[in-house]
Amino acid sequence: MFGELLDALSFAFGMFWEILWALILGFALSGAVQAVVSKSEMRRLMPDDSPRSLCLATGLGAASSSCSYAAVALARSLFRKGANFTAAMAFEFASTNLVIELGIIMALLLGWQFTLGEFVGGPLMIVLLAVVFRIFLKRRLVEEARSEAERGVLGRMEGHAEMDMSVQERAPLWRRLTSPQGFTATANHFVMDWAAIWIDIFGGLLIAGALAAWVPDSWWRSLFLENHDTLDKFWGPVIGPVVAIISFVCSIGNVPLAAVLWNGGISFGGVLAFIFADLIVLPILDIYRKYYGWRMTGFLLASFYATMVAAGLIVEFVFDGLNLIPSARNAKVVEASVTLNYTTVLNIIFLNLAALLIWRYFHRGGGMRMLRMMNAPMAREHPHGHA
Repeated sequence: MFGELLDALSFAFGMFWEILWALILGFALSGAVQAVVSKSEMRRLMPDDSPRSLCLATGLGAASSSCSYAAVALARSLFRKGANFTAAMAFEFASTNLVIELGIIMALLLGWQFTLGEFVGGPLMIVLLAVVFRIFLKRRLVEEARSEAERGVLGRMEGHAEMDMSVQERAPLWRRLTSPQGFTATANHFVMDWAAIWIDIFGGLLIAGALAAWVPDSWWRSLFLENHDTLDKFWGPVIGPVVAIISFVCSIGNVPLAAVLWNGGISFGGVLAFIFADLIVLPILDIYRKYYGWRMTGFLLASFYATMVAAGLIVEFVFDGLNLIPSARNAKVVEASVTLNYTTVLNIIFLNLAALLIWRYFHRGGGMRMLRMMNAPMAREHPHGHA
């Protein structure tokens, strides 16, 4: 038993060491983008569910924090302050599935084809979601959800979602980013995002390590119908979100687990649908219930699941037709091994970058006071706006 536990921890650390530099790079780039994107501007740019508003919501989501809990909390805040509900959901999805750090980690663990698939399938799912909302989402249900949202029941990362740490001065983007205020804002976002998401990252690594060490490949191949050449392509996007829902892992913490599933035989589209499903894991569904009530939670679960499956299937068959699906199942699920190679060199370089940003945060940024505010509700807003 002790040996099996060591194997699981070894796999978890091995994957962590492979992706450490990429995590730091991704969060640093994300922090730099967030440093020049104001949250007040986000609310103003999402008044309806027009193609323009949805494109802006998607772009703004991709430029924000990758923490699923913060994304869900911010989407509710945007909705309460006047943003259209469909646009707020598009923002929420893009915030967790179209961010820089996710693409980097997917390329590193799974391969560039999966990153491409994510950034093709993600916008496709948003389009499908907008169509489903336009057809099936009734105004009465939106108003009911708004009434529930106005109650202000707390979820997670409420303070983090409300904080606007961007540079407020009016100046060209590059000048704002390279100014002392821009450096501090980048450091603030870097540290706050790590603080918001570290549990999901390490939880995902530990679960992936345990599954890699303890679950035999034959069990995965049986679950994913690997020996049924056509059926497995349809089954993967159907079962992928189900595995995600019960895994409890969200944000980018689900990528190591996706690597285990890919090596175990799930289809290409199944991997993408699994990663898309971080917004319908059980803890997130419970937050939807608190925010919007049972009826809207059921609608979000059904609509998100259906569009995740559809997007996964479409990307599966398009990429298969273009010969873009990897033939080998060799995602990086490796045991602990620290040697002097490019991974170690990059980790040392980016650990120094992380140390610099952390130093800036505690000397010029928010410090411990801001970290303690992450889960605290901010001042009550005065809602107004669009159904």
